[in-house]
Amino acid sequence: MSVQFVVQGHGRTVMEKTELKIGCKLVIESVSEDGRRFRPSDWIERISTQAAQFGSDHRIHYSSLVQPRVIDGAKCLVVEQSLQEENPRVYDHIITFVRANKLRVHEECESDREAGSQIEVGR
Repeated sequence: MSVQFVVQGHGRTVMEKTELKIGCKLVIESVSEDGRRFRPSDWIERISTQAAQFGSDHRIHYSSLVQPRVIDGAKCLVVEQSLQEENPRVYDHIITFVRANKLRVHEECESDREAGSQIEVGR
């Protein structure tokens, strides 16, 4: 599945691209594009468990490809670029969920630790 992103930079310039930059992750926020807090509040945990496994310690172990995180005090879902190839069913579900609920998404790149660009998953 090829996903289109519309990237909005500081000058409100919009460009389209079809994939994440190498070394980048998708960070999905618990906020809709119009700034409202997304409910239910446990959606991140629900989606994260789709790629998780129970360990021998009887605890859930999240996949390194889909993880709940707190970034700047806000709960987010971090999705590794490689999920698209390694588990396309879960990746497609996440992208469909983001589109349907119009959630805020940005890239976080290893190479540049500057604030990620706000991106919108293409419809």
